Amino acid sequence: MPYDVSKMADWQIAEAAEEHMPTPEEWREKLGLQKDEIIPYGKTPKLDFLKIINRLKDQPDGKYIEVTAVTPTPFGEGKTTTTMGLIEGLGKQGLNVGGCIRQPSGGPTMNVKGTAAGGGNAVLIPHTEFSMGLTGDINDIMNAHNLAMVALQARMQHERNYDDEQLKRLSGTRRLDIDPNRIEMGWIIDFCAQSLRNIVIGLGGRMDGFLMQSKFGIAVSSELMAILSIVRDLADLRKRLAEITVAYDKKGNPVTANDLQVAGAMTAWMRNTINPTLCCTAEYQPCMVHAGPFANIAVGQSSIIADRLGLKMFDYHVTESGFAADIGFEKFWNVKCRYSGLKPNVSVLVATVRSLKMHGGGPKVTPGVALPEAYRKAAPALVEKGCTNLVHHINIIRAAGINPVVCVNSFPTDTPEEVAIVRRAAEAAGARCAVSTHFANGGAGAGQLADAVKEACNEKNDFKFLYPNEMKLRQRVEKVAKVVYGADGVAWAPEAEEKAKRFEADPKYDEYATMMVKTHLSLTHDPTIKGTPKGWTLPIRDILIYSGAKFLCPMAGTISLMPGTGSDPAFRKVDVDVNTGKVRGLHEVD
Repeated sequence: MPYDVSKMADWQIAEAAEEHMPTPEEWREKLGLQKDEIIPYGKTPKLDFLKIINRLKDQPDGKYIEVTAVTPTPFGEGKTTTTMGLIEGLGKQGLNVGGCIRQPSGGPTMNVKGTAAGGGNAVLIPHTEFSMGLTGDINDIMNAHNLAMVALQARMQHERNYDDEQLKRLSGTRRLDIDPNRIEMGWIIDFCAQSLRNIVIGLGGRMDGFLMQSKFGIAVSSELMAILSIVRDLADLRKRLAEITVAYDKKGNPVTANDLQVAGAMTAWMRNTINPTLCCTAEYQPCMVHAGPFANIAVGQSSIIADRLGLKMFDYHVTESGFAADIGFEKFWNVKCRYSGLKPNVSVLVATVRSLKMHGGGPKVTPGVALPEAYRKAAPALVEKGCTNLVHHINIIRAAGINPVVCVNSFPTDTPEEVAIVRRAAEAAGARCAVSTHFANGGAGAGQLADAVKEACNEKNDFKFLYPNEMKLRQRVEKVAKVVYGADGVAWAPEAEEKAKRFEADPKYDEYATMMVKTHLSLTHDPTIKGTPKGWTLPIRDILIYSGAKFLCPMAGTISLMPGTGSDPAFRKVDVDVNTGKVRGLHEVD
């Protein structure tokens, strides 16, 4: 170590590192776990959350480190790579460090983006297992989610076929009188499949289900996945699953999983999902994998459970947020930390010189097409202009009272002048700045970053939420729009404003998290606008409600819960060596 990144692909580095990966028994000894606290599962054991947290409940928490980024570009700024590199860098200094990242969906893994395992010498292993299902959490969520839809369809068919007396005699249940035009849930599958966005089910006779329109979403967009990311234990999971609104009746009342008598069976499918899976970096520092919620409509974080566990087990615990600081960090700040009661010590803001060139007005980048010349040669003027986006994200983090550290994720094409521009902008905005070569050099290349993070962790911060719980929904959205996105204000569509007023009038919704729905590709609602735009208004067209997760989701623009498969999907490159059984061709972007 480190491996030569000029000669080896990420999957080859991961495969070489896996030859010396600790066994579950070695992990147990290395982490000081009791024999019954690690659950063997091939190369990737699970950690028994309830047993470990109960034993360590009086242990002081370690330092809590969050990783976010500037507004994403098609390059991939390297949040996961930086998360792995930082863990390696702290580990290289002999510190007790670990972390947690989200489980990747099979949709992106087999599509344009590829898996999210980091890259180079800052890659998570075992690579293939991580990329292709791991210990089955997503599969368990799919089964639990789709079982709720099975229960709904069966109930609608039986209520159509039987009168009240027959229904009670046959099944012992009351009539729910479900409105077929107000079905909230759809089905889920863990692939990008645009042809399943809008479907018709129940074709055939009276015994073939209830004829109606339906839909599929990608598995990680399921409310069940969002719930897994925020629950504190199994009892909390059971309660929240029961409260999921599956549909509405003809009087407008919610029909829940509890009404359908399916919540217990859904919990049974998900009982093992509360235990994080243990993986590691290529330098064998522990890193848990737990939850994988869609960052556009959910919290977009690894789980509260894993963070609680990591803070008890490690002196430094690193967690990653989805997308940029305006989405992932904002939800970490105002939702995840509020639910968990945990206080972060520092946030690491990842940027690349080439991403700042794009935000500075550089030419359009298209995945699969050769990079324009501007990104392969020095362009300090573009970097200077693009640093406004970096500074905006620094200011978001500082608004939370957290000490930011800017990590320049280094590429060979970066020039000293360009890096100096980024450093000056970061430091002038009140952030530390560190250049890191973890992709090429692993932990040895992340020393400067590790030092900056340790310094920031040892400083006091003044962590505070953006708004109090008692603030009403429209005021919360206005605050997020102005402080986080940089908008002048909010424009509410009539339907959205009517819903907002109804939610504000009922005190029970005060405890619901405000989960903003906005494109991740821009600070605005328009994905084509880069940089740091001024003089714009955020439009809110609708509000979604997740009654189990207890989310109100104001929607700025249209968000599809089922991505489409691109014209050059990653699955074309994936294959198996029939002599060894090893998977070839998995690749990473982020």
